[in-house]
Amino acid sequence: MQEARFYEKLPSEKVHCRLCAHECIIAPGKLGICKVRENQAGTLYSLVYGKIISRAVDPIEKKPLFHFLPGTLAFSIATVGCNFQCAHCQNYEISQYPRLHEKKIIGQDMSPAEVVAEARETRSASIAYTYTEPTIFAEFAYDVAVLSRQKGIRNVFVSNGFMTETSAAVMAEVLDGDNIDLKSFSDDFYTKICKARLQPVLDTIIRLRKRGVWIEITTLVIPGLNDTDQELTDIANFIKGVGPEIPWHVSAFYPTYKMLDRPRTPVSTLRRAREIGRAAGLRYIYTGNIPGDTGENTYCYRCNELLIERFGFTVRRNYLKDGCCHQCGAPIDGVWK
Repeated sequence: MQEARFYEKLPSEKVHCRLCAHECIIAPGKLGICKVRENQAGTLYSLVYGKIISRAVDPIEKKPLFHFLPGTLAFSIATVGCNFQCAHCQNYEISQYPRLHEKKIIGQDMSPAEVVAEARETRSASIAYTYTEPTIFAEFAYDVAVLSRQKGIRNVFVSNGFMTETSAAVMAEVLDGDNIDLKSFSDDFYTKICKARLQPVLDTIIRLRKRGVWIEITTLVIPGLNDTDQELTDIANFIKGVGPEIPWHVSAFYPTYKMLDRPRTPVSTLRRAREIGRAAGLRYIYTGNIPGDTGENTYCYRCNELLIERFGFTVRRNYLKDGCCHQCGAPIDGVWK
């Protein structure tokens, strides 16, 4: 265990956690909503500091980050726990582990130095904090990120964006990129499906972009829940308002966890979402979970020339020239070097 950051002590040994937008008030001996932060006699502790439940070497495209060092590897780590309770979580076995196993915490002990050393050994260009919600192990992620930057390794979150202004500002100091799930544009969806709220996610997207973190956004399109033209238009218009250069990934849902009653997302729905994104003025819209679709490729927003050809998580060809379109010379938004 390690004392948490982002909290305040209150009277009667209570604490106010300010890490995520739940901002839990936690009584002595109790846990926050994430189930991995505990108040012990008026001091808040992270129970998952250095407790790595999953680690792997992934292509950066799997995050998905398509405009961030394409074709490189990301050393990916996670701990158990999450501040959301999504009914369709594909990694629920680890994200909900403390909830499903009577508050038990598991994981292999690793120091920040060991994580960075393994990232270097695997020739990873970045470390990705992913699989579960990285905000809930922000203390460890921050310490790893500080060290990794010293070694020339970038840092990326794959996150639900449910941060406070304070935690977003601190993590922005060491993050190079973040793929944020914008799960819906309905607060009702967030309340019922995720046990959370929409507005803090929108705020985080805006805050991180303003602080120079490269942002990409993913929407898992679920039939009957967030797939109307109006909702997809609302999401696209919001992204355009933040910045037309932000890539939008619209991905296919498949039944999992508690949401087994919904069908897979039709390919036609994702292609429609792509057209909606184009109509809104977004430069880059990608279809996910349907390998081989042309919606996986990057095209020049000015002349429509093919720039990066992909199949699933594999980059087949990259025609970018110094971050620009090889045909018309338009600068293509992203982190290329």
